[in-house]
Amino acid sequence: MSEFENAIAAVPHGDAPRDVATLAVPDGDAPRRAATARPGGAPRFPDGPAADPAGAHHERRIRSFQPRRSRVTAGQAAALRRLWPVWGLDIDGLRTLDLDAMFGGLPVVLEIGFGMGEATAQMAAADPGTGILAVDVHTPGQGNLLALAERAGLDNVRVANGDAIILLREMLPPAALDGVRVYFPDPWPKKRHHKRRLIQPEFLTLAASRLKPGALLHCATDWEPYAEQMLEVLTGHPDFENTQTGDGYAPRPAFRPLTRFEGQGLDKGHVVHDLLFRRRSG
Repeated sequence: MSEFENAIAAVPHGDAPRDVATLAVPDGDAPRRAATARPGGAPRFPDGPAADPAGAHHERRIRSFQPRRSRVTAGQAAALRRLWPVWGLDIDGLRTLDLDAMFGGLPVVLEIGFGMGEATAQMAAADPGTGILAVDVHTPGQGNLLALAERAGLDNVRVANGDAIILLREMLPPAALDGVRVYFPDPWPKKRHHKRRLIQPEFLTLAASRLKPGALLHCATDWEPYAEQMLEVLTGHPDFENTQTGDGYAPRPAFRPLTRFEGQGLDKGHVVHDLLFRRRSG
């Protein structure tokens, strides 16, 4: 058993969210709501992730995500209070991030949507020479990933709270990233909601502007119609080229962990598609 597996082996599993396996931070007895007694209107985590970090100073537009109100366990809350000031940041759109300073000069990959953070922590442990800037709006997952990183002794993970579009557009300089990962984004299956899907030509143009030449954009989904749309828009975008031939889909790379949710889906006959596209030079 690896050092990372030893570090998380005792952590109990709860019900899995849609995109990644759940890895709940242990709290001793049964999970309970943390810090329930608060003055009216007071923030739950004064030094933690903000409820709306960008506020009203950014335009109203269709978003690809919906914040989920979920129970924050006492262990997750403790991790947020203790570790957010060290490893967390709000996406406020008001500053440009210095990734070299943040990650000590490591190459940096942006992960958009990490659920409860188990896969992110596994990838960080397996590749300590790469920094992972992990973005999500799910407060329990943010606390869980922080706790996992601390328990495994990881120093190459930073957790960002808010809208990844604002992060890319307002807070990262051109050619700052060595990769972008989008694993199991919300497929928005109803036709009238397709406009909410993240992988669209406009997003790809923005992502390309922040990727270094040769950097990888890696997407994965278990929703067949969304995989087809991803392949179509990525193939048609002038800034990206497919690393694969044949049907255009890639085998799951060894660096992307098989999550518990994904394993359950495969047992039920679901098909997971990986797409690996490279940022063109010039």
